[in-house]
Formats: sequence, structure tokens, C-alpha cells
Amino acid sequence: MEATLFYILAAVLLIGILLAITARQAVRSIVYLVTSFFALALMFYLLGAPLIAAFEVIIYAGAIMVLFLFVIMMLELESPEKLAKPHFKNWLPALLLAGAVVGALVVLLASRLQAVPPGFTEIPVRQFAFALFKQYGVAVEVVSMQLLFALVGALYLGRRR
Repeated sequence: MEATLFYILAAVLLIGILLAITARQAVRSIVYLVTSFFALALMFYLLGAPLIAAFEVIIYAGAIMVLFLFVIMMLELESPEKLAKPHFKNWLPALLLAGAVVGALVVLLASRLQAVPPGFTEIPVRQFAFALFKQYGVAVEVVSMQLLFALVGALYLGRRR
């Protein structure tokens, strides 16, 4: 059951990413990307990493997507007033992918009666954070610097001339 759910979520993830890459409008691309982030978070949860799944939702689907929306609004790529009203066929891929993710979440929550799967050992958040910043502190700092450089680059591209 979990393997089938995992493959369904993997298909949703791949289709969402492909639609995000090929979308003509930036806002639609972000919606597809958020859908794929939620599918990835559910995959992490299925693999026994609920903390990573929570990080995926909070950091990527939340903070990074807000940053992307901020950059899109700053660049003023397209005016919403000039765009035609979306038809149902434009919403259909996003609705199907979101339905698959919600359905997978419902099946996952319905099938999980135990709090901890067998063979899975929980580690406290404090111990995880200590290991993350003690062993991989340099990698965390490198990623934070990359995000800072991306923000500065977006501000540079979006400034008025």
C-alpha cells in the first residue's frame, strides 16, 4: 500500500515539476511547484522522516515560494488585467495534481494507526538539530549564502532604471 502511494506521489511530483517548467505564466509555475513540494513532503513522511517533511512544507512550500512571488511581483512580468480569465481547462492539471496529493494524504492518514512504524527509532529534535549544525554546519551556511545571493540578484534585476 505504501509503495503504491509512494509511486503515485512520485508521479505527481514529476508531472508537477514538468508543468512548472513548461508553464507560460510565472504564477502558474509557482502553483505547480508548490504542489510538487507538498508531494515531496508526503514522500519524506512515507520514508519515515516527518521532521524533514515538516521542513519541506515550512521552508520550501512556505518561505521560498513567498520569496519567488515577491520577485515576480517586483519584476512585474505580466499585468493581470491584460490576461484573459482562466478557463476550466487551464485549472484542470493543477486540480488533478492537488486532488492526487490530497487523496494520498487521506489514504496515508487512514492507514497509519500506529504513531511509530516498526523498526523506526525516533530521535528528538534537539539531537537532530545538534547533529545538523555540528556535522553539517558549513553546508547549512553555504546554502544560506546561496539564498542571500539569489535575493540580492533578484533585487538587482528588479530595480528600476
